[in-house]
Amino acid sequence: MEEIFQNGNYERVANATTTDSETRKEGSLLDHMEITIVEAEKRANGALNIREFYTVYLIETKVTDPDFKRALTRLSSLWRRYTEFELLRAYLEVSYPYIVLPPLPEKKVLYAWEKVATDTFDPDFVDRRRAGLENFLLRVASHPVLSHDEHFMGFLQQEHGWRESIKETGYREIAESKLKALSVAVRLKKPDKRFETIKNYGIELQNNLCNLLRVRARLVEKQYGLYKLHANYGRVFSEWSAIEKEMGDGLQKSGHYLDSIAASIDTALEEEELIADQLKEWLFGASALQAVVKRREALQLAKDEAHDALTTAHKQIDRLQTETEEVRELKILQLEQKINQNEIAVKRVDEDLESFSIKAMADIDRFQRQKIIDLKETLAAYCILQFKLARKGLQTWQHIKECLEAIP
Repeated sequence: MEEIFQNGNYERVANATTTDSETRKEGSLLDHMEITIVEAEKRANGALNIREFYTVYLIETKVTDPDFKRALTRLSSLWRRYTEFELLRAYLEVSYPYIVLPPLPEKKVLYAWEKVATDTFDPDFVDRRRAGLENFLLRVASHPVLSHDEHFMGFLQQEHGWRESIKETGYREIAESKLKALSVAVRLKKPDKRFETIKNYGIELQNNLCNLLRVRARLVEKQYGLYKLHANYGRVFSEWSAIEKEMGDGLQKSGHYLDSIAASIDTALEEEELIADQLKEWLFGASALQAVVKRREALQLAKDEAHDALTTAHKQIDRLQTETEEVRELKILQLEQKINQNEIAVKRVDEDLESFSIKAMADIDRFQRQKIIDLKETLAAYCILQFKLARKGLQTWQHIKECLEAIP
């Protein structure tokens, strides 16, 4: 089964790469098409007493390049469930194992704080997931190889029969074989230092982003509570103003400003949650990076096993000197056939590993460049958000100071 998996998988990869030069000339799909998820809708299955609820997302596409030669509908819209997004990604992972695949948004809230909705049908959560799913599609559509996959295009525009077309690829059987191979603890004789470094980097990146998100969640919880406490100031000032004649107007206005401080945190933290989602994308991306290395390790293990089998067959021939000539000739003939098969297997796995390594390094380089661009923008956006919140607070306190100074 392992041999069938490797041949089947890499035959498809090879077929895909024969068109790599063509797809690069065309650019990515996103150069020729607009893709948006415009809305989400809650639906139900089953009878009234055992209803199952789920969310669907409306994908709209528009071909913007009239000269684009792919057979696509110029304008299209269709509904997809989250499970269909998962199916698409699983298929892409099997078909392009050397690519660091874009992650899907989280199924449930990670690193939550008290104000964030954890109900998967909550409108805020659904809208954030909608944005995350749209980002996933844009990532795939901007990839020079993934964006030209026919089943990805079908996902965007084929309303009926898409699931069946994916099943016909046999990806599930290949995925199960691969899962068994990846579940085995890998001990390589001569690990590739380049990929060992990448694997360790992926682990460290994941740990750092995990810690960053945990710290942010704790900080947000405290910040939210602190800002909301200003509403107590506002209530006290309003009550106090009722018993003061000269100071009443200044105290009441100050109380209103303090209420506005308490209210200002809601919008700011909603914006910050979107920034956290961008960080989570790269947290999951770090896992995808490690997955590529694991798949390469499985290939290298297959290579080591093939080389060991060939070496063993040669040693068995050397041990036949003690046998009678008739027995020796028969066994030598059998071993030579085995050696010939092993040599073919060795050549195949060597080529597979070399091809995988070249493609994987190229895509990892693409991943790293994009990561730097995106994280730089995300962290800068976080700083700007904190600056805006602090500036608004400073302006509000300045107004409070002016109100209190105006008291006669």
